Amino acid sequence: MTGPGDRSGQDAGQGAAAPSGGFRKGAFGVSGSGDTSGFGGLVRVEPGGAVALHSTDRPYGGWFDEVTDALAEAVGQATYDAAVQRVLVDRGEITYFVAREHLLPLVQALRDDEALRFELCSSVSGVDYLDSGGPAATAGRPRLHVVYHLTSMTYRRRIRLEVAVTAEDPHVPSVTGVYPTADWHERETYDMFGVVFDGHPALTRILMPDDWDGHPQRKDYPLGGVPVEYHDATIPPPDTRRSYR
Repeated sequence: MTGPGDRSGQDAGQGAAAPSGGFRKGAFGVSGSGDTSGFGGLVRVEPGGAVALHSTDRPYGGWFDEVTDALAEAVGQATYDAAVQRVLVDRGEITYFVAREHLLPLVQALRDDEALRFELCSSVSGVDYLDSGGPAATAGRPRLHVVYHLTSMTYRRRIRLEVAVTAEDPHVPSVTGVYPTADWHERETYDMFGVVFDGHPALTRILMPDDWDGHPQRKDYPLGGVPVEYHDATIPPPDTRRSYR
């Protein structure tokens, strides 16, 4: 329920609000009619407002510095400096942005070093940052990101690794040799985002048919429509059903 001073329900019913501070409410920028998509309360980030491109200054706080120092010692400071492009601490989580050519030595050390012991890769997923916040995707800021969540069951810790590649060269080394649990996660990321995991034992689609054209979770993938065999009716793509910005 909403009170008299709560305009969230009104915004959802009236459509998406104009951008404010880099943010827009509602799905697809609908205006002039009710947003029946179920995402009326969604807050979307306009280009220029989402992706943090800075690196957090040390000390990071808590056990983050301990893990960072242990990782640098395990792989060598020169390798660490070449591998880790930046580190971001946000909302109580730490993310290491890693160059793909150094990914395997880092995950090997994260799993095996006694001071680290990140034994479990609990998730591998993809993100496409095309037109979804931050500067425009360029060769210097690749749009496709692969995100790894690593868990240390020994020390009860969790970190994130993130590797960025371009859509023109979407190759990342497979970590299945270090973390077998990444097998189907990498297949799904390949299927949905088109990231090619070099060295994967069987990199085939896992959700879409083998002959499917394209990767459905890329931001430039067409939304499509559904042909209906009833009086020549069709269900149009969601971004053409009303008046959208």
